Amino acid sequence: MQSDEFIYLSRKDVEKVGVPMRDIIGALERMFVEKGNGRVEMPPKPGIHTRPDAFIHAMPAYIPALQSAGLKWVSGYPENQKKNLPYITGLIILNDPETGFPISVMDATWVTAMRTGAATAVAAKYLARPESSSAGILACGVQGRSNLEALSCLFDLKTVKVYDIYPQVARKFAEEMSPVVDIDIEVVTDAKTAVVTSDLVVTSGPILKHPTPTIQAGWLAEGAFASPVDFDSYWSGDALHEADKIATDDLGQMAYYRTVGYFEQTPEPYADLGEIISGKKQGRERAEERIISINLGLALDDMATAPLIYKKAKEMGLGTMLSL
Repeated sequence: MQSDEFIYLSRKDVEKVGVPMRDIIGALERMFVEKGNGRVEMPPKPGIHTRPDAFIHAMPAYIPALQSAGLKWVSGYPENQKKNLPYITGLIILNDPETGFPISVMDATWVTAMRTGAATAVAAKYLARPESSSAGILACGVQGRSNLEALSCLFDLKTVKVYDIYPQVARKFAEEMSPVVDIDIEVVTDAKTAVVTSDLVVTSGPILKHPTPTIQAGWLAEGAFASPVDFDSYWSGDALHEADKIATDDLGQMAYYRTVGYFEQTPEPYADLGEIISGKKQGRERAEERIISINLGLALDDMATAPLIYKKAKEMGLGTMLSL
């Protein structure tokens, strides 16, 4: 490939590559070790906001150990669901770390879904009870799917309960995901039922600055682990304050979001995942701890995942060569 050429990978190309979830989990775990040891570069992500609760963000990052550098330009528009359009869309640009030249541009939709699920699984590996066997998924969209798939890679799940404000969406989720995780998935008619009996809880609704929280104090069971991938939109302040530990994937990013009106009732996190996974801070210490990891979504996640797709796509001869 010449320095003035790059590979464009469409959404279909990226999906056809089909990097296994376990490989993405492994890449993110390695990335968090590098992050915890201060061996990555990830500036704060700037963004623009053209509609209420919508965003378009630029997410650059560099992981020297993975020889991965680049940027994700990603949007999240909650109202898209009413138009039968994806909530999340975007592009990823990979650059050659030695020359700075672009080597690939790829659709970000699949990557964003898979790396978000993988980040939940990595957090759960260190913060959930190893014997966790039940999961509750609240909001049955793309993120609900990828998070369940990722958790099933690391935990021997026996029961899964799912809830969505649209029952038909939950039923479709159960039909499509049961064969993926090889479990009969139960659709429940109220959110509390999906939470109170689950060792692992994921909430994956839209990110809202002024939400009407669903999960209340007393719902999250003793010893349970929760991963809100929708910031704190699903969780009341009282429920969050019941946690024995709150972690996040990046302390600086959470601190920034507080300054612009998010996390008003969320306690300060005790550590980020890099500190925990690199051994600088403790993960789960007692079986009865309630632990919540609020993963905000990092450019580092994307830069850990995109090279896997790029390398395999080249091997498979996928994509379209374009000139600068």
